[in-house]
Amino acid sequence: MYKSFFDPMPRVVAHRGDSAHFPENTLAAFESAYKMGVDVIETDVHLSKDGVIVVWHDPTLDRNTNGSGRVEDHTLEELKSLDAGYTFTTDGGKSFPFRGTGVQLCTLEEALIACPAQRFNVDLKSKDPKIVDQFISLINRLQAKKRVVGASFHLSNLKRLRKSEPRIQTSITTVEVIPLLFAQKMRLLPKRLKREPTLFQVPAKQWGITVITPDFVKAMHSRGAIIQVWTINEESEMRRLFEMGVDSVMTDKPELAIKVARQLGIRA
Repeated sequence: MYKSFFDPMPRVVAHRGDSAHFPENTLAAFESAYKMGVDVIETDVHLSKDGVIVVWHDPTLDRNTNGSGRVEDHTLEELKSLDAGYTFTTDGGKSFPFRGTGVQLCTLEEALIACPAQRFNVDLKSKDPKIVDQFISLINRLQAKKRVVGASFHLSNLKRLRKSEPRIQTSITTVEVIPLLFAQKMRLLPKRLKREPTLFQVPAKQWGITVITPDFVKAMHSRGAIIQVWTINEESEMRRLFEMGVDSVMTDKPELAIKVARQLGIRA
């Protein structure tokens, strides 16, 4: 069992659960990753029309269900009536093994309860500030502060979360990463970063810029930062990044990442 979210240091982050073998962001995917022994499950959440935090990545339902329209325009009851395994396939659409088997959208509460000793990285997708308040209320009610990180591409969500419940760890978002990346490249980083620890969740490359370099890792680690890189599915790239010193990789292939981390001696 972990002592805090970062103790022991998470190495393998399952992107939307075991999404290589089960419909992403469903209880089936989470429970498979949980049994596998991943360090963290990464997931995404929206607010339903009636104010419940629902696990789902896209703003709409079209890609992965037999429904359509925006998640946030549907009540929880309506969302639960949809087939969340409808489009999942591992053979290019020749078969759909979970279609009609009862796979539903789940709530964040259901996911946290189903995997009681699991750490979760939760991306708050909604722009509605109510999602932050509901998130804080849920995490406090389930006494889950030590096992969640709040993330969001909306800085307003992170500011509200940090101010309202500073005991919940957050990652930093794109508009916070860019000036730090620029300062590091120009060798203008301050001796200390504003947030302790500063949690980077970044791609290896973006916009033609190589983000993860040995100098970046060394500079940020010397300032107490934690570096998680997404979304890495190739064994050689996992190995390269771990050997460079990154703390965690987010992956659709958690079994493979666990194997690599064990081979490198950075995970029991």
